[in-house]
Amino acid sequence: MQKYFKLSAYVFFIFLLGGCGLKKEFVISGKTMGTTYRINIVTGYFKNVVILKEKLKEKIDKRLQEINKSMSTFLKDSEISRFNSSHLIGEKKYISKDFWNVMLVAENLYNITDGAWDGTIEPLVSLWGFGSKETKGRIPEKEEIEAHLTEIGFNLIEISRNNRCLAKKKASITLDLASIAKGYGVDQISALLRKNGIDNFLVEIGGEIYASGFRKDNKKWRVGINMPKKDAPYDQVYKITTLHNEALATSGVYRNFFEAGNGRLYSHIINPKTGYPVINGVVSVSIIAENCTFADGLATAILVMGRKKGIELVNRLDNVECTIVVKNKDGSLTGYYSRGFNQT
Repeated sequence: MQKYFKLSAYVFFIFLLGGCGLKKEFVISGKTMGTTYRINIVTGYFKNVVILKEKLKEKIDKRLQEINKSMSTFLKDSEISRFNSSHLIGEKKYISKDFWNVMLVAENLYNITDGAWDGTIEPLVSLWGFGSKETKGRIPEKEEIEAHLTEIGFNLIEISRNNRCLAKKKASITLDLASIAKGYGVDQISALLRKNGIDNFLVEIGGEIYASGFRKDNKKWRVGINMPKKDAPYDQVYKITTLHNEALATSGVYRNFFEAGNGRLYSHIINPKTGYPVINGVVSVSIIAENCTFADGLATAILVMGRKKGIELVNRLDNVECTIVVKNKDGSLTGYYSRGFNQT
């Protein structure tokens, strides 16, 4: 995708060199979705890395382009753009498997978060100046916000399971799946690698990751979550955790915001129910889950829900953990964790 405008707290990787002489590790990297990707692959010592890397790189880029053509709102002929441009109520549009897979996760996120995650919120994001053409700095009038709220609601999209179709219940409703698209890309590249006989790898797209198997030294992958401060270097660690056949996605509000004349900060994460940026003190949310699509969206939703409701939800979900970082009034940070979050 040309660009996916969702701030993700950057996640970087801490690799400990091991002494296993029977394995090789190599990196494939590139650009996609307005960001970069990096894939660390561990393979047998006698593999021809040059040939393997070349073949995998071609397949990876092709797969990412397919996803891009399906769900990029920056491509006028993408599936999602064609859906958005239609103003016919009830007209069923057949969609690809990629689009369908993401919509099913989107529907689940909308339901379990009581609407805190909403894939139709882009009109409000743009109103606040955080859309494709950024105009940060202006606080919208109350009447403008209320008018835009009438254009929001994931429940205004009909998902037909019998024939893999979407239909609008309101002509003006539009979709933007930016908050889970990178996670879906991570999951699909992970599936591609496994299909090609690769079991030990780490896939990262714009900070969202999936770790499979083990590192070169036969230990679990270790990842560091970026310090959630606006001026923190991208390689400054707040917390380290280990991953094995798990995804990690992080969302934050500390890099993409504007300060108004009243001294208040307004972030790019908008509450779909109020139409205003969230002001609950949460600055970063990291989710560990079985797949990155779900983790990606849930991290955004919990920024809206807040610390208490967010942890309560995660503790009810199977195979999901979280860390939520709250900025205190004195500027200090406090981390809150779900019951099973692995802190190193």
